[in-house]
Amino acid sequence: MNYKISGAMRRNRTTFIICIILWVFLTIVFVSPLSLSFFQAKVNGAFDGTTFFQKIGENITHPFSALFDLFSEGAVGNFMSLWIGFTIFYFIFFFIGFVRSAPKNEYSDIEHGSSDWSKHGEQYQILNKNKGIILAENNYLPVDKRGNVNVLVVGRFRFW
Repeated sequence: MNYKISGAMRRNRTTFIICIILWVFLTIVFVSPLSLSFFQAKVNGAFDGTTFFQKIGENITHPFSALFDLFSEGAVGNFMSLWIGFTIFYFIFFFIGFVRSAPKNEYSDIEHGSSDWSKHGEQYQILNKNKGIILAENNYLPVDKRGNVNVLVVGRFRFW
């Protein structure tokens, strides 16, 4: 089970940063003007729809002034309740995306048949990195080597 969490974390490093930036952006641009408009539209305890639609247009076009007006007009309570609801909704969708991006098994995204079988130039005791029969990038089978230099080619060769 640990491979799923670590695999999802490895896959989504940049996505985490992008999601946090998007969350802050949406909080400033949409949540704060919306909560300020709700606060301004409440006249004598009743909600006035025409005032709300007039104020939402003004507040969305000037989101930073709406953010500062939240504190000056005392609408922080409205902002906090709407912000908590938005944050819970946002992170539910984020968590669903995170779970869906987890690898299905522990061998997902591992290249099979690569030259990762050796470390620190160990393959160059057998192979050459400069010339010979090309096996992989920077891996050549030397033709002047003593002993067995047979090569098994797996794949297909097409003629047109």
